[in-house]
Amino acid sequence: KMRGSHHILLFLIFACCIRAKKMRWCTVSDPEQRKCAELAKALVAVLPPAAVAAFARLSCVRASNTADCIDKIKANRADIVALDAGEVYSAVKQFDLVVVAKEVYTDGACILSVAVVTNRSLDIRSLQGLRSCHSGARWTAGWSLPLGFLLSRNYLTWSKENPLSQDVGAFFRASCVPGAATMAPPLCALCQGQKSYVRQKNYFCESSHNEPFYNNQGALRCLRRGAGDVAFVDHLALESINASERDSFRLLCPDGSQAPLSHYMSCNLGRGPGGGMVTRHNFRKVVRKFISAVQTQFGRLGKKRQRFQLFNSSLSGESDLLFRDATDKLVVLPNDMDVSQVMGLDYVALLKGLGHEGSSLQDSVVRWCCISHAEQKKCEQWALSIKSDPLVCVRAVSMRDCIEKIKRDEVDAVSLDATHTFIAGKCGLVPVVTEYYSKTVMMHLPWFLFSVGVAVAKRFSSNIFIGNLGGRRSCHGYIYSPAGWLLPYRHTLSQEHNSSAPCDPNQVYNTVFWKGCLPGSQGNLCKVCRGGTGEAATKRCTDNHNERYYGNMGALRCLVGDPSGKSYGDVAFLEHHNLVTNILALNSSGWAKEWKQSDFELLCADGHRAALSEWESCNLGVVPPNSIMTRPVLTARVYDFLMKSQVTASSTEFQLFESHRYGESDLLFKDATHCFVHTSHMDYRSILGEEFYAHAEAVFKCTHSDILEFCNQDVCSIS
Repeated sequence: KMRGSHHILLFLIFACCIRAKKMRWCTVSDPEQRKCAELAKALVAVLPPAAVAAFARLSCVRASNTADCIDKIKANRADIVALDAGEVYSAVKQFDLVVVAKEVYTDGACILSVAVVTNRSLDIRSLQGLRSCHSGARWTAGWSLPLGFLLSRNYLTWSKENPLSQDVGAFFRASCVPGAATMAPPLCALCQGQKSYVRQKNYFCESSHNEPFYNNQGALRCLRRGAGDVAFVDHLALESINASERDSFRLLCPDGSQAPLSHYMSCNLGRGPGGGMVTRHNFRKVVRKFISAVQTQFGRLGKKRQRFQLFNSSLSGESDLLFRDATDKLVVLPNDMDVSQVMGLDYVALLKGLGHEGSSLQDSVVRWCCISHAEQKKCEQWALSIKSDPLVCVRAVSMRDCIEKIKRDEVDAVSLDATHTFIAGKCGLVPVVTEYYSKTVMMHLPWFLFSVGVAVAKRFSSNIFIGNLGGRRSCHGYIYSPAGWLLPYRHTLSQEHNSSAPCDPNQVYNTVFWKGCLPGSQGNLCKVCRGGTGEAATKRCTDNHNERYYGNMGALRCLVGDPSGKSYGDVAFLEHHNLVTNILALNSSGWAKEWKQSDFELLCADGHRAALSEWESCNLGVVPPNSIMTRPVLTARVYDFLMKSQVTASSTEFQLFESHRYGESDLLFKDATHCFVHTSHMDYRSILGEEFYAHAEAVFKCTHSDILEFCNQDVCSIS
């Protein structure tokens, strides 16, 4: 009894809070209007008399389609509507509405886009010229994710001179994309809604249940009736397919194969956020309270769910009315949440890339990420030398910062070492090309594409070897570098410090070495670092070229000491690929005169030493090549840009793969690069190789990483 009184009190408080404001729910069909009316009646029936006046004022506003709902809410002729995430984004960005709640399903808050077919001979790589059924224009699973996938694989080409919808209309022989009538009429050719010159009676190709092929169920209906060859829907819609007919449907997988419907977790075209509710800014507090109260009564666990079920449309003869029927609950969002926080950075960047916000200057340029003053100079020379798409050079402070900026759509591309490629892949970025270090161009990825990590000491320091490095001074390229950070810790660097063998490289190096320079680190592993000078002045230990001991060249500088002859490092961990070239460059630069190749030796994993030329048998492990990474929707554009740049650079004074004229090495790309190999059709994991991937995976499971933590907040979890 006390509990009942408590709930009545809550409703009375709620009734006072909303001050009997009318709540107007926007509907897009007669069945939805009926369900909304049933909700209004249910509210009157279950609320205490004192609150009835407030809740009885729920009214249902009939609109012709979802775009009309957005217009009505903006114009204060309706208050709330639930939309697909793609429409939510448009409502927020173009109509200044606000997201107040988000649908959450039994397996998470996000959905997977799947391509469903009945013809067992079809292939995702050859959809051109087929007939397509889509859940809705700009819908996440029916439009944005599949088009993003097709663009990223270069199966669909977009000239950018035309709106994307025009090129999609030319790609498919015929389509039904409800809501696309104003975008591109050919995308409506397969739709079957009633046609009329009277707007309220025109249902043809509208985002309304009166269009038979509207939403996920409509797209499947389009496929079932043989109107289309492929239907783009979300994975939740697959549950509605009866067991008796499931065997007649198949999913198209990214690798060109087909799979049963139950394999949607591994056979899909990408993931994105589920639906959400929008209203006007000045009405959001009232709407939040209203949603919470309605869900308390009629949600999955609602006290009065026998009277009315918010997430069930079966009694109305349709599906997904007001909300998706698969909704488990609504999460009411706090006031200060930006749309990118609600929907995820990957999804927002995808929508921008697909032109959801209209064309902008960003669409015609490639923004490259530079991590130092020297890289900025080289990038600007690159921009002056090319005759293709304009290049804009954007400054960041580290490779990690570049990955975050690409996620945030502040830059477009960057070349990353193998460990950072691993991180970027985990963050949803994809490879475009991979740097090729052999003079012989092959069509596949042979082992000699790879470099190796080596430990180098001065020849006259004869008492230094692997296993005897305790208390020494170390020089590492930078934090997370494959050769300077990821590979060395696996070996017994010091016999006396090997008992616990922690899996965090930072712990190992802090334990083994007296002090060192590991740019991007802190504490003792920064004490040997020098910082930058002149235009590149910066604090010590930053993980970019402004730190003079950064990278392969920096680790070598650290080993030989500064120009005054003062020595800092006892051992340097770096890559072999440009070691001899860097020794010659140090000599000619005045940094370390009279040092030559024979003054250095390699420290082998088994404890002996060897000449630099013996790197194939004396190394610490294989280092996969650098890859240029970007957001999926940009792969074709970045690839075209790089191919044009590669051709232009070979005919101009500017050299894409040369950095010594800027006083550094490996600026923007490794200097050992001969050309780019197209790898956007490959998964980053296969580029890295299973051994390196497994090694990186194990390390990051026990090593804290801010960038991976940042990226993990943005990944949709589907269990």
